[in-house]
Amino acid sequence: MVNRSSAEHSLWIRSFHPSSPGAPRLLCLPHAGGSASFYFPVSAALSPAVDVLAVQYPGRQDRRLDPAAESVEALADDLFRVLDADDETPLALFGHSMGAVVGFELARRLEEAGRPPAAFFASGRRGPAIHRVETVHRRDDAGLIEEIKKLNGTDMTLLDDAEILEMILPSLRADYRLVESYRRGPGTRLSCPVVALTGDNDPRVTVEEARRWAEETSGPFELRVHPGGHFYLASQQRAVNAQIADYLRRFAPQAQART
Repeated sequence: MVNRSSAEHSLWIRSFHPSSPGAPRLLCLPHAGGSASFYFPVSAALSPAVDVLAVQYPGRQDRRLDPAAESVEALADDLFRVLDADDETPLALFGHSMGAVVGFELARRLEEAGRPPAAFFASGRRGPAIHRVETVHRRDDAGLIEEIKKLNGTDMTLLDDAEILEMILPSLRADYRLVESYRRGPGTRLSCPVVALTGDNDPRVTVEEARRWAEETSGPFELRVHPGGHFYLASQQRAVNAQIADYLRRFAPQAQART
């Protein structure tokens, strides 16, 4: 479901490792301030059985001169446009934190187009029906850095480098503005399986808030709780990768041939 021949595709979607023919695809969406490279270890672990692709949002790394998205919905619209409607390869979505919200809106667009995702993994984010007033994007630079440290999702040594901070803070602030201004609007309910993943000590998401993702689909729902905080993915990566691989195994060509 990815248009690999498009120049626009190469801007938005990155592939790190080769995959087996017909392997199910996993499109990974990063957190606020994150980049496609965050998912390199996932690709290394799951390839070639899974075709792991990662989204590169505008405003960071090699896209740092591209203007940031104006809204979650606009970001989802852009991503939807680079997906190939004629590709029938099973496509699952994995989004962490802000990426879960973007992934949800992208999944809704796929659903509306009659090609729902094979599965949607919502990680480190409360169900979108829960609204909470958050204003991190309005803080000064010191306040923004304080938030990063609290969530423990960035190498702390990077925060002591003025040049690196100058590069990452604008996109980080833009991402926080984008996700903090998001409101789940009325619209399509998903039919695909939804798997919510969360850390048991996440300062941003309670287990019950993660469980609210069940409301967003008429399909199967699972909740996976791991030890750790907001970036439980770092310490629990092997377990999470194993869960994803196990889930997507049912969409492998051999499994489909048996059904």
